[in-house]
Amino acid sequence: MINQMNIVFFLTPKEEVAYIYEDNDLGQTLEKMEMHRYSAIPVLKRTGEYLGTMTEGDLLWAIKNQYQMDFRAAMQAPLSNLPRHSDNLAVKISMDIDDIITKSLDQNFVPVVDDRGMFIGIVTRRQIIQYCKDKLEQLTQEATQIDGDEELLQHRSLNK
Repeated sequence: MINQMNIVFFLTPKEEVAYIYEDNDLGQTLEKMEMHRYSAIPVLKRTGEYLGTMTEGDLLWAIKNQYQMDFRAAMQAPLSNLPRHSDNLAVKISMDIDDIITKSLDQNFVPVVDDRGMFIGIVTRRQIIQYCKDKLEQLTQEATQIDGDEELLQHRSLNK
């Protein structure tokens, strides 16, 4: 059986993740999301603390509802003035991968923070699905081995 694994084994470190700061504007956010082909991006304080997640939908609704489709005006809007529909809740680095599987059902990524709340990276849904696939394959293989052992024992007892 597979033992639980700490999420550090699945972590994409902060240095490899695109993120934005709370004082960025909508235009900077759109540019970064487009460049990295993200549909959601972590929002951090300048101190490195994780604040939440900005999504494409959040940006589009802000352009429509707050700026009446005035794209030029919206591009200068600070993120701190834009509502976020929902935030990807962060988990601590000490958690096991099994503890965050449910979170990945509704999130493209799970933000990871240290004990001080500082953003240190993400675990992607793809990494979590791969872990589940590998675990299922291993459990299936173990079950097949157990079934084979039981058949061998039955065969031996019949031949006595």
